[in-house]
Amino acid sequence: MLHILALLYKFKHMHDYYRIAEALQYIKENMQEQPSLDAIAGKIHVSPFHFQRLFTDWAGISPKKFLQYISVEHAKKILKQDGNSVYDAAYETGLSGTGRLHDLFVNIEGMTPGEYKNGGKNLSIQYSLHECRFGNYLVASTAVGICNLLFFEKSAASVEDELKSLWPNAKIFEGEDHHHELVQKFFDNDFSQADKIKLHLRGTPFQIKVWEALLRIPEGHLSSYTTIAKTIEQPKAQRAVGSAIGSNPVGFIIPCHRVIKNLGGIGEYRWGAPRKMAMIGWEAAKVEIA
Repeated sequence: MLHILALLYKFKHMHDYYRIAEALQYIKENMQEQPSLDAIAGKIHVSPFHFQRLFTDWAGISPKKFLQYISVEHAKKILKQDGNSVYDAAYETGLSGTGRLHDLFVNIEGMTPGEYKNGGKNLSIQYSLHECRFGNYLVASTAVGICNLLFFEKSAASVEDELKSLWPNAKIFEGEDHHHELVQKFFDNDFSQADKIKLHLRGTPFQIKVWEALLRIPEGHLSSYTTIAKTIEQPKAQRAVGSAIGSNPVGFIIPCHRVIKNLGGIGEYRWGAPRKMAMIGWEAAKVEIA
């Protein structure tokens, strides 16, 4: 009975995300006016009391506190700390707790040139559909590891078509394996198993270098395209870095959501700006609470 209740609570958490995302979209569009709790609650058609409770249940903190974490002022403050201090020092000395989850629990392996160029010919890719704190997602894997994690809204058909377009020559089928289970545990903050999440990625050496750099950004911190370019020792390659980040094939696990503009704006995101705001704010709150 307790197990069933825990599952019900978990799924309630997941479905709450779409109401949270609607609220975050409204906040993003009206950031200059600093909308009140009543105005945000009215936008998603719930009472201020219910919205406060729903949001706090999802984020672990109040909407007011959460808004501080996704503000331009907070982003600029974090970016100032970033530079060559927090980003590099955290990696060199190691962080306790959850600060380096992505770095410690994720391993990237690039595909061979043949696999990279031929659209997945001779590859078998299985995928499964799930829900997490940040909405619906499709996770796909080869025999080696995860090759894609794509967020989607309510229609699975479109994301399945997207996967097929990414791998036009692969054998694609629905199914679930050990790699998928590890991803679910990662979203649930369950690191009781020693296995790392293995990523089997199709990308150029430059892209993979950028994606590996993203794993080094500590949870709760933000970085910029300029800093990432400096970190991979190609300081003039900001535009190419931005392109590599934009083509990240594995959402959240490779934390491209932690890269923002130098001026401090949250910026756009392949899977929607509200989702990026949700990830940044939730991670900041998690680090603060820890």
